[in-house]
Amino acid sequence: MNYYEKTIKEERKYTGNIINVDKLTVLLPDGKEATRDIVRHPGACAVVAINDKGKMVMVEQYRKPNDMISIEIPAGKLDENELPEICAKRELEEETGYIAGNVKKVFTVHSSPGFCDEELHIFLATDLILESACPDEDEFISSKEYSIPDLLQMVIQGEITDAKTIIGIFLADKIQKGEYKSS
Repeated sequence: MNYYEKTIKEERKYTGNIINVDKLTVLLPDGKEATRDIVRHPGACAVVAINDKGKMVMVEQYRKPNDMISIEIPAGKLDENELPEICAKRELEEETGYIAGNVKKVFTVHSSPGFCDEELHIFLATDLILESACPDEDEFISSKEYSIPDLLQMVIQGEITDAKTIIGIFLADKIQKGEYKSS
């Protein structure tokens, strides 16, 4: 079956600092019209940072959309024309103070393909050297090292709910068990 939806009209409904929202009118495979609300996002990078003790470097910050403190892997949006690897290194250093001697892209995920076009590039960072963090001026954040088994338990207990972070923790667990070769 043909699943393709042809865009016949696109209208910008909101322009923001990080996202834009468009309303699209599409032609469905059966010839009928429908509308789609799409969040336009510039893309982002997330970093699974594992130190030489086998611990993951995590960040803690308040997330207003969910009104909660969240434990996450370091991440941030791509700047205009920025390469994902540069973004990953920059975000790791800004948020945690760590500089990675080795950074490797693992894969790309679509965070919420039902309504958002964001591509999230997941990187593995190793050979970490601690310098000093320099978060954005509107970013109140701290970093901490966790064992991977402790993080898995936090996921199971519902203490970690961020999707990119859960993906990163499961990836780190596979790496630690030798089930994924990072090089």
